Amino acid sequence: MLKIIITGSTGMVGKGALLECIESDEVSEVLLVNRRPVGITHPKMKELLVKDFFDLSEIEYQLKGYSACFFSLGISAVGKSEDEYTKITYDLTMNFARVLHKHNPGMTFMYVSGQGTDSTEAGKMMWARVKGKTENDLLKLGFKASHMFRPGLIVPKKGIEGQWFYTITRPLHSLFLKLKSVTDTVRIGQAAIKVGLDGHKKAILNPEDINALAL
Repeated sequence: MLKIIITGSTGMVGKGALLECIESDEVSEVLLVNRRPVGITHPKMKELLVKDFFDLSEIEYQLKGYSACFFSLGISAVGKSEDEYTKITYDLTMNFARVLHKHNPGMTFMYVSGQGTDSTEAGKMMWARVKGKTENDLLKLGFKASHMFRPGLIVPKKGIEGQWFYTITRPLHSLFLKLKSVTDTVRIGQAAIKVGLDGHKKAILNPEDINALAL
């Protein structure tokens, strides 16, 4: 049975993972770590509200005893300087991951990155470089397993609200899903459960890998 921590569950991807975990008989416990309430209650779910993800001292011992983490907390790079984007995308993520590793070194850590992430950390796209450094350093942390989810276009399902783009293109969602490079919130959530339970031979999972993992 999977005991999983999910961050960013007030966002589209994290909420998708949460809904699949709630419905899955293979998940026994879900711990949400959020800045604000997700607005969902369920017997297998607990929620920790954190004001400052850079200071986890008050909650870190409540993070013990979990077998997986699905980390989907993040921000857009639009309008951000490299320093601003790095603070949230890299520094915050690594701080959370290090605390988890201290208490759960045998867990599987899953990080939601993005298609086009630059593993060389040397490309022209700022966001891709920062994501690449984040991925690389997570892989070095020493968890039992670490997997980087790199979805491209994501179609929201089960009533989840996406950003404006997903709203105005809703009539085209069925066409989008015929493309191998497109996935949806259900398939990402199902893939997270599968990887959390069984792992995967690949450290970096592209949309085709995510879709193939879905139940």
